[in-house]
Amino acid sequence: MRRDEVALLAGVSIDYYTRLEQGRQRSPSEQVIDALARVLCRDADATAHLHELARPRAGLPECTHRPVDLHVVQLMEQWTHAPAYVVNHRLDVLARNRMAAALWEGYEHTDNLMRFTFLNPQSREYFLEWEGEAAFKVAHLRAMTVAVRHDKYQRKLIEELSDKSEDFRRLWARHDVRATVRDPKLLRHRKIGDLTLWRQMFSMETAPGHHLFVSQAEPGSSSEHALSRLAAMGPGE
Repeated sequence: MRRDEVALLAGVSIDYYTRLEQGRQRSPSEQVIDALARVLCRDADATAHLHELARPRAGLPECTHRPVDLHVVQLMEQWTHAPAYVVNHRLDVLARNRMAAALWEGYEHTDNLMRFTFLNPQSREYFLEWEGEAAFKVAHLRAMTVAVRHDKYQRKLIEELSDKSEDFRRLWARHDVRATVRDPKLLRHRKIGDLTLWRQMFSMETAPGHHLFVSQAEPGSSSEHALSRLAAMGPGE
């Protein structure tokens, strides 16, 4: 849409919207932000991101860099048929249970989900819908750049991926924002075959910036049987 069309539909003057675009107006009201998000067809995640950009909070504390609480690790290990792992705002994998470790066994760059997706060519075989999975991770990382500011390691990660992956540069340039999980994950594991896993992401109150991802298969499905076989295997089998 043209600038005047956006301004008209959002109920603001063209001059005001122009100043917003050019950064000369830095304190739009919540009503204006919501109106612009509606006109530009932004979803809930992107709308929340706009509000964060307009009124940035102090950011998350340094606990985003701390180890995962032992009680959380013990809880994860009790989920013997549900892959689970904890990540921070950079998508560094801070902890994983035995099932998650088995799913990633033998692959490189599994210490960080961004590096695994964009720097390991095998990820294109691992994720059956690679483009969608890659787009979600990039959009999630962008959302976290507002939640945690002035993180030199985050900047270095973005620079590394931008330097080494054309696909990352392409997706990063889209400025998509997505902080929630909505779609199932489709995997092709080299030992147990194809899997369809439903994911849920939980924010951890005791460690702001940490997120717990848990996956499960539909009861009675071939994916559930495949996970059962994987759970019965020993390391390296």
